[in-house]
Amino acid sequence: MHTIPYLQSLISTEIEQEIIRINNTKPENLYNPVGYALSMGGKRLRPVMVLLASNLFSEEIEKTFPVAKAIEVFHNFTLLHDDIMDKAEMRRNQPSVYKKYNENVAILSGDAMSIMGYNYLLLCDSPELPAMIRLFSQTALEVCEGQQYDMDFETRMDVTIPEYLNMIRLKTAVLLACSLKIGALAAEAPQRTADQLYDFGLNLGIAFQLQDDLLDVYADQDKFGKKIGGDITSNKKTFLLLKALELADDHSKTVMLDWISKTEFDAAEKIEVIKKIYNNLEIRKITEVCIDEYYQSALNVWKEIEMNEEKKNELLYLAQMIMNRDH
Repeated sequence: MHTIPYLQSLISTEIEQEIIRINNTKPENLYNPVGYALSMGGKRLRPVMVLLASNLFSEEIEKTFPVAKAIEVFHNFTLLHDDIMDKAEMRRNQPSVYKKYNENVAILSGDAMSIMGYNYLLLCDSPELPAMIRLFSQTALEVCEGQQYDMDFETRMDVTIPEYLNMIRLKTAVLLACSLKIGALAAEAPQRTADQLYDFGLNLGIAFQLQDDLLDVYADQDKFGKKIGGDITSNKKTFLLLKALELADDHSKTVMLDWISKTEFDAAEKIEVIKKIYNNLEIRKITEVCIDEYYQSALNVWKEIEMNEEKKNELLYLAQMIMNRDH
């Protein structure tokens, strides 16, 4: 059983080689932005999850490299388009694709990436390939549904916390869950175990996104890789904002709603005012409790998985790695 750091180094090497190939593919104006998007780094968490899940059932993880690349390319496609929709100028401390090139280029290159994901997946030699394609397609559609809900919420002031949790389940968590299950399927894992890995990843993914929301307000900007307070300035209906609106007294709620309604404002001032309200309401602590609930749900699924303890411990290490982060 390989360690997660080793799997990270393996897939990073694979992706770096793929970037070279992509950057030498024509037309350059279509593929160079794809190479740029993939070269921006990150922990390669999702492709590592694919390889880890595969390695739980097979030592021949090289057969799963195409699946890991499919997941990573698809994930970066979603980030590329998300940055356009969110008008996010930075990604991992570098200009986002649409800022480096332009929106039209970024849209088309993103479209190409979504299709490339399927091409990588089809390179996997597994009898479970039809089931893998069904899972990949369903996940891709759910990610789009989650993004649409996220955009719908921008113009709604009656978003509930259950609605928000469903949105992040679709937008973020299902891809983490898919990464584990699709890797397990590629290695012909028992269906019950593959389903358990999906549930484990789903709960972990919701905890992951809640933590991301928290980091957007409270992280060190240099480590986080994008501007702190972006969710506040763009009026994102995060768990933090929804819980603050729920718990605030009339005065604080009026202040928040007033800032939300402004079309012109000083971003630093808005972040300072909203963050102060969050601090007064102990929103950070409340969010951390919610994160821990989903994390514990993931661990409860982990306990039920019938598997060699050494292998199971790599899954536990993965969960700890995801949750013990500051960026």
